[in-house]
Amino acid sequence: MKNKSLHRRDFLGNLSKAGLLGAVGLGIAPAALKAGGLPEDAPLVAAGHTFATKPYLQCPTPTSMTIMWITAKPCYSWVEYGENGQLDQKAHHLTDGMVEAYERLNKIALEGLKPGTTYSYRVKSKEITEFLPYKLTYGDTIESEVYTFTTQALSPKEVSWLVLNDIHDRPASFGALLALNKGEKADYLFLNGDMFDYQTDEQQVIDHMLTPLGEHFSTSAPFIFVRGNHETRGKYRMHLHEHFDNPEHRNYFQYTWGPVHFTVLDTGEDKTDDTPVYAGIVDFDRYRSQQAEWLKRVVQSTAFKQAKFRVVMMHIPHYHSGDWHGPMDCRAKFGPIFEQAKIDLLISGHTHKYGVHEKQADHSYPIVIGGGPKEGNRTLIKVKATQTELHLRMWKDDGTEVGKLQLKTKR
Repeated sequence: MKNKSLHRRDFLGNLSKAGLLGAVGLGIAPAALKAGGLPEDAPLVAAGHTFATKPYLQCPTPTSMTIMWITAKPCYSWVEYGENGQLDQKAHHLTDGMVEAYERLNKIALEGLKPGTTYSYRVKSKEITEFLPYKLTYGDTIESEVYTFTTQALSPKEVSWLVLNDIHDRPASFGALLALNKGEKADYLFLNGDMFDYQTDEQQVIDHMLTPLGEHFSTSAPFIFVRGNHETRGKYRMHLHEHFDNPEHRNYFQYTWGPVHFTVLDTGEDKTDDTPVYAGIVDFDRYRSQQAEWLKRVVQSTAFKQAKFRVVMMHIPHYHSGDWHGPMDCRAKFGPIFEQAKIDLLISGHTHKYGVHEKQADHSYPIVIGGGPKEGNRTLIKVKATQTELHLRMWKDDGTEVGKLQLKTKR
């Protein structure tokens, strides 16, 4: 079959809003047709062969960037990219000599990139209509529009990041909150848990997270995600991690960006493991103990010790969140290590009560908690750190500033 390319600027935007996997007929959702999003001369593809998401950026380093996206049908997919507006390089995913194909969820790392350099890219997916041991048949090829991203500098002097938490299956909140940044530069977005109420299926991840992020942020700048307690619930909980590519490729990890060393912890559930609704299929006490042992090694690392600022990101704060088992277990296992290692800042969510809690007798560092999820209580946090100072501001969804913090480096 002859391959055809489909240009998708308006096509994808309207289809994603309509629910791509429900497309009918010629692969166009009825809502998209009503919206008039397709140009009259736009070519059509076979039924259902569409992008389910725009490409989204993950796991940034000075010399690499991971690009992910989902298609409605199994495909062979690749990325075309290059400098100076060119698309003269190609990357696909290779595992043990095999090019990944007949997949819908695509995760392709661009490696060997130049630090501090802007790259153009687009993604392409060629449908595989038949995959037999000795016969593979291709269908049509679809392509995204061309996007750009800039790699992290090799030794950046500063870093800025945005923080969202506790969205709880309210996809419109992403655009409303990100708009509060008013287009100012941010190196990346950190999603600090509870983007969902519970995990149902892939379509929920697409509709309630990846689509709104694609509309507002993630095609040109990366996001980093850590689970909240609600992401541990539901029948799709074991597959959620497949949709992301975090540093160290797991749910707790560390990374350094400019003057900041980030320690990210996965705080698990907020109730005891034997709570009846968990039905005997969780063991978060053991999991938090494992992380505590890992944390002890992290704080002894050169990267941690030499950082101008030491920041911890985790969903459940171990103070200012009541005496539920989860916060108390985090307090017992993580709190002493934070004190001994002299962290500078902890940013959390979970309580739905925004606030900046200055250092006190219980914790010798400030704890910032974002709000959410209801309108009037949602927040956007922005942090910028230089070699000498760290500035944090928190806005409520009506644009009111509800928190502010300034720290000077101790190192």
